[in-house]
Amino acid sequence: MIKIYCYSRCSTCKKALAWLDERKIPYELHDIKTENPSAEQLRLWWQMSGLPLKRFFNTSGMLYKERKLKDRLPSMSEEEQLELLATDGMLVKRPLVIGGDFVLTGFKEAQWAEKLL
Repeated sequence: MIKIYCYSRCSTCKKALAWLDERKIPYELHDIKTENPSAEQLRLWWQMSGLPLKRFFNTSGMLYKERKLKDRLPSMSEEEQLELLATDGMLVKRPLVIGGDFVLTGFKEAQWAEKLL
C-alpha cells in the first residue's frame, strides 16, 4: 500500500485523493502538517525518486516565499536542504507519494497512472 502525505486544505491534494478513490487504489494517508517527515525519511525518498532535491520543495507555498528560499537554496548543501525540509511540512511538495520502489512529488495524472495503475 502506498503512503501519501497531504495537507487537508490543499486543492491539489484533494484532486489527487479523489483520483485515487475513483480508481479504488488503497493508500495510507498522512497529514504533512502534523506528521512532517524526518530528514532521514526525506533523504531516503529523495534517493529513491531520482529527482533533483528542489522538486521536494513546495515552491508555490507561502513559507517558501516568506523565507526567500528561491535565493537561499542554491547556496545550501543537500544536507542543509533536507534538514530545512524536515522543519515544517508546509515546505514539502505535496502530495508526496511513497511506494515500494518509487516516490512521486506533486500530482501529475499521467505520471501517477504509470506508477499506480
